[in-house]
Amino acid sequence: MKFTRNEADTFVPESALAPADALKRTTHLCIAAHQDDIEIMAYQGIAACFGRDDKWFSGVVVTNGAGSPRSGPYKDYTDEAMQGIRRREQRKAAYVGDYSIQFQLAHPSAAVKNPTDAGVQADLAAILAGCAPEVVYLHQPADKHDTHIAVLSHSLKALRALPAERRPKKVIGCEVWRDLDWMCDTDKHALDTGAHPNIGASLVGVFDSQITGGKRYDLATAGRRLANATYHTSHATDVYDGINWAMDLTPLVENPEYSISEYTLAHIDRFRQDVADRIKKFS
Repeated sequence: MKFTRNEADTFVPESALAPADALKRTTHLCIAAHQDDIEIMAYQGIAACFGRDDKWFSGVVVTNGAGSPRSGPYKDYTDEAMQGIRRREQRKAAYVGDYSIQFQLAHPSAAVKNPTDAGVQADLAAILAGCAPEVVYLHQPADKHDTHIAVLSHSLKALRALPAERRPKKVIGCEVWRDLDWMCDTDKHALDTGAHPNIGASLVGVFDSQITGGKRYDLATAGRRLANATYHTSHATDVYDGINWAMDLTPLVENPEYSISEYTLAHIDRFRQDVADRIKKFS
């Protein structure tokens, strides 16, 4: 499969399998902005497929990783050198997580943040043409990272362009750079992250350039998952060992005319009303 960027990378952990075959068997697909986003936001899908031969997880990283913060042993690395490090780390994660296939499309963030960039759209269309996933994991639309929102927008355009019968049954918006704990419980989609805790820890842990480089994503990710599970309900014991909160984005794919902004703001409006009603009840 040829992509628009010469630096794009395709990795199949099961080396004897052709990329087209590895893509075709995908049942769970994550499209994310950066290396390590997949492992933070879509672990529920990774775990659901791990060790199975009837379910397969595949990942897509859209950007090249050049702009990542760095310190310690990585502080003097050039953008080009950092891209190579991050590419190798993402391959390690795909191997540890037993992914079916891992794509790294290598687009610069500036290009990704261009809503009309034809390269991003063409690459995502090519991937979606080769698979029919049941579940797709995307960034959530209340995220505060511009590149995450840009990738979400490109992804929704690509999914909406599919014939109705080929669209995934479930599209889920996942938390990374803004938690979704604020949503009303009736709106929350709970992603169980408690399975295979050793694999979950290892997947985030392989990104040494980020962790040693100054961002403890390994500890923060584990902490958020545990906190979400513990603070889920106040009058019941914990049901899950870990949770990532998510927003159901399926209606945005089923109805291409549905405004992403209006859909997201409706969640905020319901949260606002919930807070107002609770305060009023005891005032």
